[in-house]
Amino acid sequence: MNKRKICVFTGTRAEYGLLKPLMEEISKDKDLKLQVLVSGMHLSPEFGLTYRDIQKDGFNIDEKVEMLLSSDTPAGISKSIGLGIIGYTDALNRLKPDITVVLGDRFEALAFAVSSYTLRIPVAHIHGGEITQGALDEGYRHAITKLSFLHFTSTEEYRKRVIQLGEEPERVFNVGALGIDNIRGLKLLSKDQLEKKLGFKLWEKNLLITFHPETLSKISSAESFKILLEVLDQLKNTKLIFTKSNADPEGRKINALIDEYVSRNPEKAVAFTSMGQLLYLSTMRYVDAVVGNSSSGIIEAPSFRIGTINIGNRQKGRVKADSVIDCDPDYESIKKAFEKLYSPEFKKILEKTKNPYGEGNASVKIKNILKTYDIKDIKKSFYDLEVDDV
Repeated sequence: MNKRKICVFTGTRAEYGLLKPLMEEISKDKDLKLQVLVSGMHLSPEFGLTYRDIQKDGFNIDEKVEMLLSSDTPAGISKSIGLGIIGYTDALNRLKPDITVVLGDRFEALAFAVSSYTLRIPVAHIHGGEITQGALDEGYRHAITKLSFLHFTSTEEYRKRVIQLGEEPERVFNVGALGIDNIRGLKLLSKDQLEKKLGFKLWEKNLLITFHPETLSKISSAESFKILLEVLDQLKNTKLIFTKSNADPEGRKINALIDEYVSRNPEKAVAFTSMGQLLYLSTMRYVDAVVGNSSSGIIEAPSFRIGTINIGNRQKGRVKADSVIDCDPDYESIKKAFEKLYSPEFKKILEKTKNPYGEGNASVKIKNILKTYDIKDIKKSFYDLEVDDV
């Protein structure tokens, strides 16, 4: 019997960290053949050449596709999408997978989905149905949904939204979030091990900060980040651990501000281009909060029962635990969020926090469906909701 070939796409460090447990499940199944296509930020020296982390984890990279221009302007991103489609098409023609797997909502993922769809390869999409009103990712994600054949959502609410987009219910599966699998499956570092890896001792208070551009905002993301730095500067006895921004418009400006801040405050601030899942999640375990606008503060942080200060609209619309504090990107709002974070009342809330994104095992659920789903025909009909359902 021929093995079913599953081609997993990854274009960023964060996305790979989520996909890793699924890739492990596919690779150890005797009836499946894992193919890995690496692109985007993984191949950029500026973002840490993180394809090497994939190789260190023991995965064979079947194809590397360069598509990321050095420009992070809207025009540069748009041109990168075009380059990606050209490169992914050639790679997929060589690999000839039975199913492709793509996670999330970035422009690299959209280009890959377009190539797969046009080549009539069924696409399996993970984390569809979600909402991020402050980012172009919102449109990318829903476009990928319409190009995809199988759908794996992280909550029941998101499953219903994918169906609302016209996808047939029998092809939409609520499996929970892959990020929870990492928390459950990885042997996280002890505090002593973590401090050795980080190269410093944790302080009385510690914060993990990840701030990405809000690509649909009329306000400059770099200016919003400057305001966050002003508030952080006022905190006492607090270690600041920055992870750098992605390749979206203004990402490089934010990274330059991080470098400048760390150079001025080496005793209390440190920055990483890429931490990797083990170091990132181990750090999350020992900090007071995740600060910024990363999805990790929404999906993974609640499992550690730590706070999240979620700034602006980048994650607006997502299902959120009680541990998430939303605030506007202005000085007073961010300052009040920190006051709430360290209040006795909020600490009581954290003790009872429940993660709405499940308890893990999403990778096994997805792998089993990829393995057994009978794909006779990739033609899709539009599933209309009943009038009473609208």
